[in-house]
Amino acid sequence: MLRHEGRLRAFLSRAAGCDADDLAQEAFVRAWQRAGEFRGQGSYAAWLMGIGWRLFLDQRRTARRREGLAAGEEVASANDPQPASDAAIDADRLLAALSPQERAALTLCFGHGWSHGEAAAIMGVPLGTLKSLVLRGRAKAQKMMGEGADG
Repeated sequence: MLRHEGRLRAFLSRAAGCDADDLAQEAFVRAWQRAGEFRGQGSYAAWLMGIGWRLFLDQRRTARRREGLAAGEEVASANDPQPASDAAIDADRLLAALSPQERAALTLCFGHGWSHGEAAAIMGVPLGTLKSLVLRGRAKAQKMMGEGADG
């Protein structure tokens, strides 16, 4: 746990925000309960990150059901009409404007140094889908940075 805790919490804090500690704790519990399911294909860290990612997705689905599709509110906050600061838009704000899948793909590949193949395995998506998420996320981030530079 000590070996992987920081990396897992950092990833989940980017993907989930304030629930990262609870999700990380639950991921470690699930990993302990399902230790026999780890087959040694890929790294243990990637397997653990995949558990955390799936927990985040489950939590998100549950929250959406409870809140009656609060996705409209998320889109409204992502399109904040306020101009960017004169320095630059910080990484958290850029990531917050992306979809959770794009945010996770960028965080895994650029923030944590996973290869595209490893990130695809963690997220449980095909390699081509992961590459599309990365390209789309980067394009959105670059567009927002460009708009911030114009303001």
